Amino acid sequence: MARQTVETDDPYHWLEDLDGTDAARWVRDRNAETVAALTGGEAFVALRAELRQVLDADDRIPYPGWRGDHLYYNFWTDATHPRGVWRRTTREQYRRPEPEWDVLLDLDALAAEEGENWVWGGATVLRPGYGRALVSLSRGGGDAVVVREFDLDRRVFVADGFTLPEAKSDVDWIDADHVYVATDFGPGSLTSSGYPRVVRRWRRGTPLAEAEVVHEGHADDVAVWAAHDPTPGFERDFVGRRLDFYRSEQHLLTASGERIRIAVPEDAGWDVHREWLLIRPRSPWTVGGATHPAGALLATRFDAFLAGEREMTVLFRPDDRTALSGWSWTRNRLILATLADVRSRLEVLTPDGEGWRRESLPGVPEFDHSEIVDTDPDNEDAYLLTSEGFLQPATLRLGQVGGAVETLRRAPASFDAGNLAVRQFFAASADGTRVPYFVVGDPDAPAGPTLLTGYGGFEIPLTPHYSGVIGRGWLARGGTYVVANIRGGGEYGPGWHRAALRENRPRAYEDFAAVAADLVTRGITTPELLGVEGGSNGGLLAGVMLTRYPALFGAVAAHVPVLDMRRYHRLLAGASWLAEYGDPDVAADWEFLRGYSPYHNVEGDRAYPPVLLVTSTRDDRVHPAHARKMAARLREHGHDVSYYENVEGGHGAAANNEQRAFVWALTLDFLWRKLAGRPHQPLPRQLVLDDVESATGVSVGGAGRDDPGRGLTGD
Repeated sequence: MARQTVETDDPYHWLEDLDGTDAARWVRDRNAETVAALTGGEAFVALRAELRQVLDADDRIPYPGWRGDHLYYNFWTDATHPRGVWRRTTREQYRRPEPEWDVLLDLDALAAEEGENWVWGGATVLRPGYGRALVSLSRGGGDAVVVREFDLDRRVFVADGFTLPEAKSDVDWIDADHVYVATDFGPGSLTSSGYPRVVRRWRRGTPLAEAEVVHEGHADDVAVWAAHDPTPGFERDFVGRRLDFYRSEQHLLTASGERIRIAVPEDAGWDVHREWLLIRPRSPWTVGGATHPAGALLATRFDAFLAGEREMTVLFRPDDRTALSGWSWTRNRLILATLADVRSRLEVLTPDGEGWRRESLPGVPEFDHSEIVDTDPDNEDAYLLTSEGFLQPATLRLGQVGGAVETLRRAPASFDAGNLAVRQFFAASADGTRVPYFVVGDPDAPAGPTLLTGYGGFEIPLTPHYSGVIGRGWLARGGTYVVANIRGGGEYGPGWHRAALRENRPRAYEDFAAVAADLVTRGITTPELLGVEGGSNGGLLAGVMLTRYPALFGAVAAHVPVLDMRRYHRLLAGASWLAEYGDPDVAADWEFLRGYSPYHNVEGDRAYPPVLLVTSTRDDRVHPAHARKMAARLREHGHDVSYYENVEGGHGAAANNEQRAFVWALTLDFLWRKLAGRPHQPLPRQLVLDDVESATGVSVGGAGRDDPGRGLTGD
């Protein structure tokens, strides 16, 4: 394999200096230009206020998580608590319109007390016992977090408890006095991707440096990990290495310290629950005299598999239109989620003496997209189910397999959908592949401003979801919204993803361009009225559309984008994506990467649509230099580029709802102005409850889950 060691002759390499004086001055100047040009009018101010109203709505659904102690945990932000509160309540209280919440941790109060810009990073609760938690807090929203032990009974951090300084750490409880820790232990302890290479077993009251090493990886691995399964009667410990983004090696760790290899294929997903082992191969696997296709789901007994038996039960077999999108265990059942032409289906499987019995999961609407929010696999066969659509606000249901299903919450509508419809079409890509996409808007409207988004990477599907931000900021003003399900994603399983890996990455871009052209052919829009928006890997997609297919679009917006394919693997977490994109240091790989790398394909004598680049200084996953350097090169050649870099926010480019509202108002107003040639107009009037119920046919009693950062976390 020929490797090349040329560092760079990049004239904008200096913009990779994250907080360097010259780079910081450049960012301040670009931000000032963009804010002055795009945010000064009444239309922008009004739009930002509307989006903030959506994000801060008091009647949003407070989506709960279960920890095994029969309580409903929730992290909540609103106008009063912009940083958020971690809280919990009982099941009976949660059923009430206004539950009595037990606030465990107030991040706004903590940030004020400690003088830190804390952003919630999640919590791991000790099981069993439930009296302690390992709380992760980020400074400004990055992936790196501070970990601190929290006493759930006393509502305080444990003064001499388990504490880790800021790093991309992975921690898991073993018991009340021991945890697994994978973190930055000093020189040589991280992989080239910036994740932990060493995992230790840490005993309470002892120095971390003296903790026993239980597993190590190699410098070119992505990361190592360790986990404890506390399921009563099935307590087990596991360690593993992430060899690359899709391959891993895992072992059962015995009490004596012996590591027993779990001999599933390196590229397979796997899961252990009680006596069962599930295996989902990403490539065809011949085992036990049978060959199973990529994307199948197989079941066997864990102990028998370790002993060498290879008898498998096929729980799911994909076809050309159907793929497995996930699964969830209850105590005694398995819930399977599948996608059929990007439409969700759920069923429940029950193991018995003769095999696995199948039935439909109760409470699943026929036409909405449904997902399992949580289950309680330690205790019962209950499940939390959410269902929503592009025009249908979410409904949260509590079900019991084999029992009743009750509606816990209904989200209100954020916009009037009375004249809107959802349609699904299929475009023919350059090689004839059938590519699905959803169109949301007024089906009787003439060609008008249309926002097209996509992702196409890391086997992540884009499924129908209700977005108050898109609804209020785009659809309610007469725009059309389009989601393209291009190759590289997970809409049709591993084969759909593999079709756009490495040297085949241009297939994803051809798919997206085919959707853009199909929209014009159908009379839904015109190239001048068609805008594209994407984030992260979707930002790379937007960058390729800008440089490779500029005639198809009237405007382009990219959030936290990957754009420099020559140096992406040398910036922050970029090395972890080598299996997805290829290695630029290998001459053969750089040849195909160079062909589409947006940063390297900017031309001075070619017409490009106006572009907006948004990133964050504190994004420690995709380096802001991607967007910085792209903006500088576009400016060098005299192209119309606007640039905004939030000083915090991590990979979501925003740390709170105020910042999210600003970023999305900036994006949607930019696109509308460039496509429609005029600023956003205020909504004719605000919806009232009667209007909403009449338009949607649902009772307004809860709140909508809004995820304006959708698709930003795949890479």
